[in-house]
Amino acid sequence: MKRYTITEYTQDVFRKWLKEDGLYIDATVGNGHDTEFLCKGVESGKVIGFDVQQLAIDHTAKRLEKAGIRARCQLVLDGHEHLMKYVEPESVDGIMFNFGYLPGGDHQCATRKETSIKAIEEGLRALKPGGILSMCIYSGQDTGFEEKDGILEYLKEVDQKKFVIIKSEFYNRPNNPPVPVFVIKQ
Repeated sequence: MKRYTITEYTQDVFRKWLKEDGLYIDATVGNGHDTEFLCKGVESGKVIGFDVQQLAIDHTAKRLEKAGIRARCQLVLDGHEHLMKYVEPESVDGIMFNFGYLPGGDHQCATRKETSIKAIEEGLRALKPGGILSMCIYSGQDTGFEEKDGILEYLKEVDQKKFVIIKSEFYNRPNNPPVPVFVIKQ
């Protein structure tokens, strides 16, 4: 039996919010799995994918070209904390984040607490009412716990009248499993 991953879980939940004509952001394209997932869900919509590593942008572009959906995505070599330079407030239907480092890439080049929290703040501004923001928060080993703890502390203070925040966990997995979090804008 195949192991159910955080990416599969997050995509399963997120799928409910996909609209053919929507605007979505993959805030950390990495190897392009979520970018491809989003692009397959929008036929007349648009996906914007961010990453600070050219390797991630190039790999994702090839993945999308191979799938025949490259035209649906604007890939941006920039930090996710700058996403509001590319969209209007309350214009985005959904945003996906994976915090940590690029699998197969340089583990020293990982997301950091300060820029990740700034990116989440920007994402909350960008979301339409009824929109969703998902996070896969990895910790342990190379990425450490500072980012995870900082993000979770920040999320506790987000206005409950404007946002619903749901934190899940892989309860029976050892070695600091990733934490899936969903934010829905009221």
